[in-house]
Amino acid sequence: MTAPCFIFAPDNQNIHFFMTTHQVSTVFKGGMAFDAELSGHHVAMDTTTEDGGQNSGASPKRLMLASLSGCTGIDIVSILNKMKVDFSHFSIDVHAALSKDHPKIYDHVKIIYKIRLAEEDKPKMIKAVSLSKEKYCGVYAMFKSFAKMDTEIDYI
Repeated sequence: MTAPCFIFAPDNQNIHFFMTTHQVSTVFKGGMAFDAELSGHHVAMDTTTEDGGQNSGASPKRLMLASLSGCTGIDIVSILNKMKVDFSHFSIDVHAALSKDHPKIYDHVKIIYKIRLAEEDKPKMIKAVSLSKEKYCGVYAMFKSFAKMDTEIDYI
């Protein structure tokens, strides 16, 4: 979506640019829970009971991992479809280590792609993962700015 984006200059004059923007609206629901609305989709967020929540929704940090797997997964399906590769049983596991100090951030992330496809299509899967990592997945690009990133493909 192209929408006007206002950047505030030091003299409080609005500088108007057109760029692609995303917007999320998040509402406090009580306790430690929030509800985020993303383009008509609602995502419940909360923390564990150990951390003062009710575990009534997903952890915000874990949602980052879901965004990563969804982004790269969509890329790979699109690329494999363009390459006319037949595949099945495609899933993505993401394992992430948190730093020891606050703010605790993911400092090492491993993405494991599991897929069933023909032996002769394995190089195409490798190419699809490479293209997702290096060119298309914006979430991966953001992650690699703060975490060591590893990938693995398991052929099932």
